[in-house]
Amino acid sequence: MAKIQSRKEAHVRIAAKADSEYLKSAGFENIEFVHCSLPEIDLRKVSLSTSFLGRKLSSPLAIEGMTGGYPNASKINRRLAQAANGANIIFGLGSQRAMLKHPELAKTYKVRDVAPDVFLIGNLGAVQLREYSPKAIEGMLKTVDANALALHLNPLQEAVQPEGDLNWAGVLHQVRLLCDAIDVPVIAKETGAGISAKVALQLKEAGVSAINVSGSGGTSWSRVEYKRGKPVPGFEEWGIPTAISLAQCSGILPLIASGGIRNGIDAAKSIALGADISGAARPFLISKNPLSLIREWEMQLRTAMFLTGSKDIAALKRAPITITGRIADSLSAMGLSVVSYFRR
Repeated sequence: MAKIQSRKEAHVRIAAKADSEYLKSAGFENIEFVHCSLPEIDLRKVSLSTSFLGRKLSSPLAIEGMTGGYPNASKINRRLAQAANGANIIFGLGSQRAMLKHPELAKTYKVRDVAPDVFLIGNLGAVQLREYSPKAIEGMLKTVDANALALHLNPLQEAVQPEGDLNWAGVLHQVRLLCDAIDVPVIAKETGAGISAKVALQLKEAGVSAINVSGSGGTSWSRVEYKRGKPVPGFEEWGIPTAISLAQCSGILPLIASGGIRNGIDAAKSIALGADISGAARPFLISKNPLSLIREWEMQLRTAMFLTGSKDIAALKRAPITITGRIADSLSAMGLSVVSYFRR
């Protein structure tokens, strides 16, 4: 148990530092809104409200899953969950594998006493599905009273992690079996390397309810692992930038954007690219006042909507944008029409 706790604590400690991030960006600097100098709406009446997987939310934001499984994780989860509850946005837990192995660690994930109404997403690695039955996973979710399950896809991290799970054969089949067996929605979530359209379609066919693209440009988990040990070098910058992953996966399933989202303007751009929810982890982890940071992001998002003439989230999804530079080049190489985003 001490080994699990030590690894979990090291992950959070390293991820909180600026040098844990990708050197390449998520791509949002190549996305620009077309400014509307005659918006014809009242800024004060711009609506951020939205729905996701049947839950009404005050804004399309999420505090992404980060931690659990060691003593100080409880304090972090409760602090962030309380902020998310106060703002009526989504909150995600870190991987719950530790509590499946050691049930006494469940208390580090429990937040319902301080966040009774938050939309709470549980978390487990997809590669671990061979170890645990759907009944055990349902029990894990009920213990924390989760509304959904994020199955995280982290082959990059596992490949470079000293104690990583390297056998990914048959994982998609296990995902399908779990989706058929449990009642809560399953969200397929990458961990910083992005999801391609091909994989998104496979996940849809397997029965997942939504996708969190979690592209490159934010925390680099391969870089985090390099700081823990001596794995295979050279993969610090591996992955699909978030902006590209969003454009590829748009329209396949409901989408959460994460990976390098660093303010409400990035969130607005991610929604214009096809996301339904925009989330982040590190900015809230290091914030002294996460609820205040949520409000700041909401004001930035609302102002961006006003300046594009978007009265609500549905209108923001149709707001014209220009895509240039490396993101435009990559999307064009994939056969995706860049100009269609400007002409809508």
